[in-house]
Amino acid sequence: MERLSGIDASFLYMETENVHLQIAFVMVCDGTELEGGCSYPHIVELLRAKTLNDSAFRRRLIRVPFDLSHPVWIDDPDYDIQRHVHRKILSIGKATERQLGRAIGDIISRPLPKDRPLWAAWVIEGLEQNRFAVMFKAHHAAMDGVAGTRLVRRLLDLQPASSRPQQTLRVAGETLPKPKQLIGNAWQVRRHQILSFAKLLGSTVRGAYRVFNQNPIEEGAQQPRFLSAPATHFNKRVGGNRDVDLVRLSLSQIKQVKNALGCTVNDVVLGICGGVLRKYLLRHHDLPKKSLTVMVPISVHKPQENHEIANHISSMWVSLGTHLDDPLERLQLIHSDTKRAKAELNAMGADLLQDWAEYSQGGVFNAVVRLYSQWGLADKVTPHNLIVSNVPGPRETLYFGSAKVDSMFILGPIMEAVGLNITLVSYGDTVGFSVHVDSDLVSDVEHISKLFIPELTQLLTLAKAENHSVNEVSEF
Repeated sequence: MERLSGIDASFLYMETENVHLQIAFVMVCDGTELEGGCSYPHIVELLRAKTLNDSAFRRRLIRVPFDLSHPVWIDDPDYDIQRHVHRKILSIGKATERQLGRAIGDIISRPLPKDRPLWAAWVIEGLEQNRFAVMFKAHHAAMDGVAGTRLVRRLLDLQPASSRPQQTLRVAGETLPKPKQLIGNAWQVRRHQILSFAKLLGSTVRGAYRVFNQNPIEEGAQQPRFLSAPATHFNKRVGGNRDVDLVRLSLSQIKQVKNALGCTVNDVVLGICGGVLRKYLLRHHDLPKKSLTVMVPISVHKPQENHEIANHISSMWVSLGTHLDDPLERLQLIHSDTKRAKAELNAMGADLLQDWAEYSQGGVFNAVVRLYSQWGLADKVTPHNLIVSNVPGPRETLYFGSAKVDSMFILGPIMEAVGLNITLVSYGDTVGFSVHVDSDLVSDVEHISKLFIPELTQLLTLAKAENHSVNEVSEF
């Protein structure tokens, strides 16, 4: 039995009837060499062999009585792979990736059952060129993008697996804990929190003092702040429907821009997103005079946590420079603003968000989120305009069974008042972007995704013309 951290549990508390905080990993595979073709029973057996003795796939949530503490994980005594793997057949051998995106959007719209481990997989068949997709969906309470990428990596191999998986013995799960045991553990946790509250409060005050001294707020400055973003048509109360479109960009071309202009890969990615959304919103006559604000999740996984499957994240708020017409001026602003945001995060302490999340009360937290939605505040107060998450992925070629993984994508969640999420993951020399929207607010997601390649092409041309010297900076 393992208690969820506060940051893990917060993703449960932030859910509403239309917001299911789930993330997904999509692998588009070449089925040409798959033993027996794209055989659904064979794929189920592959997943059974990979997950049966991996505890991360068998964790099930148990709620603590009266929400006295965050829920706990137990090893599900009733784990059954058949309850987790599903099949979806698109147009036989003719389905486009636009159709794949719609299917992914439909799948991510549905909540995961809470009476079993919080993940499910879909085998999506019928893509062009004898391809199929495997979509792995999990609740954000179980993992963030970095941890989820590690978990999905356990399903894959470095070489084609030509033979059928061997039968493995089923692991016995845990006995469901008694309410008395859960309540007793909860009181122990609360006692520890009371004793440590003063220390946390003190470190927060000191961090705020450091931030103010190193970066005082100038009069008239318009630095992006939480709850101060301008409104757009995708910053309203969200509905229950989702749509997804997929984009592939060259990592080497993104690095060329990064090296020529002396910024980071993440800066270039944000610059691309800023240019894309400026053009998209101009076409809709919906571009605010003030720049859009993006929330950027930051991984704070430590080296000793490399095998842990959980959330270890913080966040920073950055301007996307959408009020600027010049792409290079926009990228320069983003580079400067990300440096400021990272300095503030370091001054406050990267673990501060996670530390304060330990004190959240599930019932109170969820009631506040639901009132924010039901009272229409999502239409009036915008925390940020979108989320852009950059997840480093595997560089080596991987296989699902004997099927080569051609490309990889990650979906981040849609949240109340934030109906657009752009998440990217690198795989080899390709960066896979998923543009995930609430389709009740954004009915033309393909119009956003079509702007990515031209935006990178324009940045690459301008960067070459600038002919700046290369600065050695980190990639992500």
